[in-house]
Amino acid sequence: MQFDSFQAFLNMGGYGFYVWLSFGVSTVLLLTLLFSSLKNHKQVIKNIALRQQREDKLRQVRKNRQNAQTTIENEVSK
Repeated sequence: MQFDSFQAFLNMGGYGFYVWLSFGVSTVLLLTLLFSSLKNHKQVIKNIALRQQREDKLRQVRKNRQNAQTTIENEVSK
């Protein structure tokens, strides 16, 4: 399709309002999806890091308890 002028291109044979409105709405929706996905990705990464820290703390507590239990058993057996 060839247009005689830029105004004719924007007018799109009388359907320009609907054509450009649909492009605008689509662009807004895609940008919203993009930013929402980026925000959620950052939140997931943050949650994974927090969970990893909690698990590391629990492992350390378990290790300390086992060491204490072993020490007590060694002292009792002497």
